[in-house]
Amino acid sequence: MPSAPSGVPPTAVLLSGGLDSAVLLAREAAHQAVQPVYVSVGLAWEDDELAIVDRLLAAPPLAGRVKALARLAFSMRDVYTSSHWAVQGTPPAYDTPDEDVYLAGRNIVLLAKAGVLCAQLGLHRIVIGPLAGNPFPDATPDFFASMARTLSLGLAHPLTIDAPFADRHKSDVILIGRELGVPFDLTLSCMSPEGGGHCGRCSKCRERHDAFHEAGLPDPTIYATPPPR
Repeated sequence: MPSAPSGVPPTAVLLSGGLDSAVLLAREAAHQAVQPVYVSVGLAWEDDELAIVDRLLAAPPLAGRVKALARLAFSMRDVYTSSHWAVQGTPPAYDTPDEDVYLAGRNIVLLAKAGVLCAQLGLHRIVIGPLAGNPFPDATPDFFASMARTLSLGLAHPLTIDAPFADRHKSDVILIGRELGVPFDLTLSCMSPEGGGHCGRCSKCRERHDAFHEAGLPDPTIYATPPPR
């Protein structure tokens, strides 16, 4: 991956440690200085995500090419009750549709906290990684445009919010990541990690496994329970 050109204002990238955000970070870092941002909200899998993020940022092609991770917190434990599946780490079944794993307000919270950080650091662009077909109301172009305007007004600091993969599917992102040299084994796309790795039983594991098949590439992921073929 080429070095980012100097003189280009840094971009904040919301990084979860998942496959999509890891490829997004590498793509952005190829063109400009990048500030990765992780926002903890109190979900069951966050410790595992942060552990994989640390390993990802210390490995090629990202090591030494992006700024140190900004770790932010914005608890949703008072909104998502203790019985909520995302707090307990008990996601719906393997073949469940996206609508069954909707986390209300998730992007609102992530972008609000990242926006305040950007105002403090003098950054003017945030990128986030929803894919084509995302059914959630806080992942639409209208929402991102409105949120950017609201943050810009409320912070007296101009901000734009971009979703570069909004017209791509996960299989497309995998092919982009392969070209960028992203270590897919240092990404985590799972809602019920086991031993820091993929459970193989949640819908995020299914999406990941299916996407490698659609991309025509072998899936390098180790699943605690191998997904059905």
